[in-house]
Amino acid sequence: MLLSILLLAFLSMNAQPSSESTSNEKSVFSEKKSYYTQRVKDKPPLIDGHLTDESWNQVEWGTDYIQLDPTEGVPPTQETAFKILYDDKYLYLGFRCYDNDPDKIVRRMSRRDGFEGDWIEFNVDSYFDKRTAFSFTTSASGVKSDEFVSNNGNNWDPSWNPIWLTKTRIDSLGWTAEVRIPLSQIRYGNKDEHIWGIQTTRRDFRQQSRSVWQPISQNDMGNWVSNFAELRGLKGIKTQKQIEIQPYVVGQTESFQKQEGNPFATGSANKITAGLDGKIGVTGDLTLDFTVNPDFGQVEADPSALNIDGYRIFFSERRPFFIENRNLFDYQYASAEAGGNFTSDNLFYSRRIGQAPHSYPNLGTNEYADVPLNTTILGAAKFSGKTKKGLGIGILESVTAREIAEIDNNGERREEVVEPLTNYFVGRFTQDFKEGQTVLGGIFTATSRDLKDTGLDYLHKSAYSGGVDFVHWWKKRTYFLSVNGIFSNVSGSTQAITNTQRAFEHYFQRPDAKHVEVDTNATSLFGHGGNIKIGRLNQNWKFETGVTWRSPGLELNDLGFMTNADEINYFLWTGYRFTKPFSVFRWLQVNYNHWSRWDFGGRNLYQAVNSNAHMQFKNFWSLGGGLTFENKDISNNALFGGPALRRSKGLAPWMYIRTDQRKAIRFNLDGQFAKGFDKDEPHTVRYRQFSVGVTVQPSNAINFSLSPGYTIYSRKIQNVSSDVFEGQDRYITGAIDQRTLSMTMRLNYSITPNITLQYYGQPFISKGQYKDFKYITDPLAKNFYDRFEFYDNKQIQFNLENEQYVVDENMDGTTDYTFGKPDFNFMQFRSNLVARWEYIPGSEIFLVWSQSNTNTGDPSEKLISSLNDNLFTQKAHNIFLIKLTYRFLP
Repeated sequence: MLLSILLLAFLSMNAQPSSESTSNEKSVFSEKKSYYTQRVKDKPPLIDGHLTDESWNQVEWGTDYIQLDPTEGVPPTQETAFKILYDDKYLYLGFRCYDNDPDKIVRRMSRRDGFEGDWIEFNVDSYFDKRTAFSFTTSASGVKSDEFVSNNGNNWDPSWNPIWLTKTRIDSLGWTAEVRIPLSQIRYGNKDEHIWGIQTTRRDFRQQSRSVWQPISQNDMGNWVSNFAELRGLKGIKTQKQIEIQPYVVGQTESFQKQEGNPFATGSANKITAGLDGKIGVTGDLTLDFTVNPDFGQVEADPSALNIDGYRIFFSERRPFFIENRNLFDYQYASAEAGGNFTSDNLFYSRRIGQAPHSYPNLGTNEYADVPLNTTILGAAKFSGKTKKGLGIGILESVTAREIAEIDNNGERREEVVEPLTNYFVGRFTQDFKEGQTVLGGIFTATSRDLKDTGLDYLHKSAYSGGVDFVHWWKKRTYFLSVNGIFSNVSGSTQAITNTQRAFEHYFQRPDAKHVEVDTNATSLFGHGGNIKIGRLNQNWKFETGVTWRSPGLELNDLGFMTNADEINYFLWTGYRFTKPFSVFRWLQVNYNHWSRWDFGGRNLYQAVNSNAHMQFKNFWSLGGGLTFENKDISNNALFGGPALRRSKGLAPWMYIRTDQRKAIRFNLDGQFAKGFDKDEPHTVRYRQFSVGVTVQPSNAINFSLSPGYTIYSRKIQNVSSDVFEGQDRYITGAIDQRTLSMTMRLNYSITPNITLQYYGQPFISKGQYKDFKYITDPLAKNFYDRFEFYDNKQIQFNLENEQYVVDENMDGTTDYTFGKPDFNFMQFRSNLVARWEYIPGSEIFLVWSQSNTNTGDPSEKLISSLNDNLFTQKAHNIFLIKLTYRFLP
């Protein structure tokens, strides 16, 4: 804290602007601009990038852009001008991007939403609610990018993919762009005359600068949409009801390792599937999206991951139907500043829909099973939009199939249900008041399973969750108060609810937790949570502080994502950002955080402080780093249902370096380190993680990257197993040494803006070896070695034949209990090669080759040799498919 305060004070004295310059900047930023457009009188402009059509002469140029980054309020590094026209069906944009050296314009290619090289962006708040906008970006190479902007510019969703047209040209003055946007692709109400909010942004890639038409301060970026200029002159345009139908057909063939005796592993498989996606404008501002039997074969594979601590692994959504407009359904009730595992919690986690089946058959000798890898999505629909009165609506409904595993026993077949027919529902609303200064919202989710005659009574029959949220801004949107509360209620058989109470997220069976207990007769479980936060943003000095809680009974994992319950977390974050270049810096930010956590029994679990800094230098290199000190760490989960365990105090430094991202060859280096220590043991935990990335851009059309990573993790108390000895619980732990190696490889080749080739591949291996087995005796002891008792060599022996450790604790010559060998060596390779051709706007052909292989090996082997012997020499599972889509437009 002291170092941070001294650094802030020193930098503030050397970076304060004069009062005269501050006064001038306030004048620039307070001026609200307006652009007056006209209806096209005769022939609309031909979209070819030339800007020579007579219709462009109807309107004046919008000029006088102002630099936003790196130095706000000064003239731009390159001048820009624009024009806007409209007719009954389209909005037409023309841009003149001047450049004093046209030969050096950066025309990097990419797939859609790549934002590479020089580009020009147009944002339009057609709702004129001063909170949401539609963003259209075209690069100098003609690549389109588009985003739906919400939360006043704090959320940019690139999954929104409207149909629009753009063409660009390079000439002696710089480069030009013409854009045609169908009015059916944006939302607005019925009026005789409209006023829309607009903003345009130009990026000069060589100077890494951005300029905007409507001046805005970097400190006010959290109020992006509410600071838009105004577009006037829109008269007589009627709302356009969007109707788009997109059928698809997929042909797929698979090859994999043939398994003798297994009738389901013949070495190959083929199938043809078809489905339908659609989008219907119910009104001018409300849209129905639907999908029937969706296919996501072109979606990139998830990265490999392995977690031995019990916490759920969060994978981001990649499927197009679910990522489009996902911000409408987002309800992350916990603040990112809350720290810990709170940041990924959400009432709606779309990966639950179509997930792997919950059950797998218990197979006997000579039995083989054909089990679906994922649950079939029979159909899904979304109804979403925002009315002219500021009411935002999002409704999602999806049904997944009852999945059956087919089991073979020497030619005799039987079936077993592995997943029930399930219905998922999400409803979300928000209402803006006073142009978004106050927002009231709510959400409700429901999961309903048909468990009749399935044998899956250990699953919840129904699961409901909901919440309300409130945000209010004041003093020109500088200060805010955010409050939300949530609930959950799951119901099912006594087995299902008992399993939930005893699950990792809850552990009601903890022997030292007096505020919870397992109720084996319960058929439902209720929980609640919430977040109260106050803060100051959109200024150089910012802060957020508040409290987040989750009651012991909160359960969200049927349709949401939750890592842990039974926690109350207090947090504070503050930071100071120097937005103007000074000394060697383009910008600099210094932050301070602290956290404290309790469970609902009143036990203080965690105390930590952190300071970190991030900066970019004038040579365009970036550097960041920080240090966290954990003063207290008591875990209710470390012993997997056992008593709370005191963990060591810790220090965790980290850092990163990024070279100039404009260069054809660029590097990044990341390092994370952690050390746990106690008074009587200086090295209880060691963690070292290193990753290096290199990206090579040999031409505007091609780039490839390699990102190897290596992690070393050791902990002297890691859970292994539990048992009972002479009426006393035994929580068995060991010292683990884990090594993880991975390599992420990417290749992007953009032949044209509409024809691209992409490759992703990742080999991954993680192995762990345990030693120094012990059992817990006093889990909260202040001294490290008082928390456990080692087994000596006479008490524990390894049975090589059964791969088990045999324990004779009282050394009477008989086995008291056993536990399996916990060592592991997990390896996996996943890759995707996708060729994409958008042959007409909105219609695409995909050629896909996916490859995967998963295996285990000897934990004593070295990482590289183990990968080669157990993974790369084995036949992989290959999937080849061709997917054709065609979008019908009115």
